[in-house]
Amino acid sequence: MTKVKKKEVIKSKLKKTSTKKPPIKATNVSPQQLEKQKATAANEPWVGILRMDIDPENISDGAFELDWNETFIARLVKAGYQGKTDQDLVDQWFQTVCENVVSGNYEQMVADPEVRRVIQKVQLDKERTEHS
Repeated sequence: MTKVKKKEVIKSKLKKTSTKKPPIKATNVSPQQLEKQKATAANEPWVGILRMDIDPENISDGAFELDWNETFIARLVKAGYQGKTDQDLVDQWFQTVCENVVSGNYEQMVADPEVRRVIQKVQLDKERTEHS
């Protein structure tokens, strides 16, 4: 091979390698983003909490910032969720999850014999009632 041809081969190899995206290193990506990438590559649904904020004035109020992949959105649509945007779909899903948590807690509370004690009410006379 002549010197000119060697340079052309080297230049063409450089062009090919320079157009490739460098592999994503775990150090450049958060562990959560790495999970998302793996799930997306495996065509699995993924949703995660990026951040949770709590109102310092009212500890019972807060907000979640969620992230998801397209497979998760496709599964929501397949499950019957409807909306104009992906955000609408995820909001509906998250509300359903929260409602299920509350419902599950209520069912456990009602099933607990200590909580569901029946209060007996006995009228002793016109002015007095006994509760036990």
